[in-house]
Amino acid sequence: MSKALCLRHLFKWNVKSKTYIIHTVKIVIQRVSCAEVWVSSKKVSEIKNGLVVLVGFYKDDNIEKLLKASKKVSELRIFEDESKKMNLSVKDKQYEMLVVPNFTLASNINKGKRPSFDSCMEPEKAKAFFEKLCELLSSEGIVIRKGIFGSEMEVKLTNVGPVTFVLEF
Repeated sequence: MSKALCLRHLFKWNVKSKTYIIHTVKIVIQRVSCAEVWVSSKKVSEIKNGLVVLVGFYKDDNIEKLLKASKKVSELRIFEDESKKMNLSVKDKQYEMLVVPNFTLASNINKGKRPSFDSCMEPEKAKAFFEKLCELLSSEGIVIRKGIFGSEMEVKLTNVGPVTFVLEF
């Protein structure tokens, strides 16, 4: 595979600015009333009210992106206040997060019929990034529950709203 072809998977085209943007940490957040992670028919993690956070890392991700992501996710105001406006964060509500590694978020499905994982971070490094992200979120005062990196997981959840956001850093 040529170098140009490999690099194409690391960038996305921004129509508005007519420039390429490097891929970044990708996170999918879902507001839930309950969620569980099961591995090999055993429940390994669960939360009641809070957020399910699916996270995928690209090869070029770095600690600065993790810092930005943890701050944004912990302070994102997506829970309703008494006026029914999304005005409260997971920290404000003192809810928990279930953070689940999901390398497929960093895949490329723009060409062909099968996803390409060439742009995904190497597993060993991605595991360290996952653990660091969880540590950073925990340092924000949030109770963190986790999926098991590298395992085939069943994620069971009840999405409230539904409220789902995709974030890229």
